[in-house]
Amino acid sequence: MTLKNRKALDIARVLTEALPYIQKFYGKTIVVKYGGNAMVDEDLKNSFARDMVLMKIVGMNPIVVHGGGPQIGSLLDKLGKESEFIDGMRVTDSETMDVVEMVLGGLVNKDIVNLINNHGGNAVGLTGKDGGLLRAEKLLFTRDAPELDAPEIIDMGHVGKVVGINTSVVDMLTSGNFIPVIAPIGVGKDGESYNINADLVAGKLAEVLKAEKLILLTNAAGVLNRNGDVLSGLKTKDIQALIDSGEIYGGMLPKVGCAIDALLGGVSTAHIIDGRVQHAVLLEIFTNEGVGTLIRA
Repeated sequence: MTLKNRKALDIARVLTEALPYIQKFYGKTIVVKYGGNAMVDEDLKNSFARDMVLMKIVGMNPIVVHGGGPQIGSLLDKLGKESEFIDGMRVTDSETMDVVEMVLGGLVNKDIVNLINNHGGNAVGLTGKDGGLLRAEKLLFTRDAPELDAPEIIDMGHVGKVVGINTSVVDMLTSGNFIPVIAPIGVGKDGESYNINADLVAGKLAEVLKAEKLILLTNAAGVLNRNGDVLSGLKTKDIQALIDSGEIYGGMLPKVGCAIDALLGGVSTAHIIDGRVQHAVLLEIFTNEGVGTLIRA
């Protein structure tokens, strides 16, 4: 067999393996949280955009929710404004909120939209303020410590939580063959803007839309055990034991919590995958092995 024929056979095998997954997920909604290295490395950015276009072409309804913390921090540095974090969350005063809206709702959002469109897709960018998509209210962070007489309530400024979602604008876009690209900025009852964690927005959106899958791209290979091995399949009942043992900690905790909430809210499966791998989303959806951790209720 010639090299050309072997390559053709390899392609045929890939397509054959993908076919049952394409059939299974046809017409299904898949919410993807896009962030980390996949947002800054040019090859990874292009592979992600092609993944979204291919998913739409074969009949799925991908919905992208993106972050942009490093980009926000970079612009704040250029403006001479120091970034302040409490337990990993950015304190967002009015000036910082202006920068957040400019970066997330403008620069980053439109870059992703343009990228998907350049690869043959039809993407539309929006924030949670468009069509009242994400209704939010202030998130009051409570911190407890042995040295404190009582739990400390910390005002994070314009950091918010989702209290309601108007899915009509997303439904309109997906039914019109568009790929929604959503910046995690919510709107309060008085019109004030709120910066919301993108993982939480993706999870809540997947829950309300009764999505087939919630996929969270990370800068890790997935959920790891104490030996550094990827736990490719987990159930929600397994998670607490891993937290108690210290195997799940730090930045993975909110991602796992977000996945569990989505599953309990009706999402079929949640995936925490390695966004540093080219075509990570396609590999997770269309192959038997995947590239991360699949979590079921």
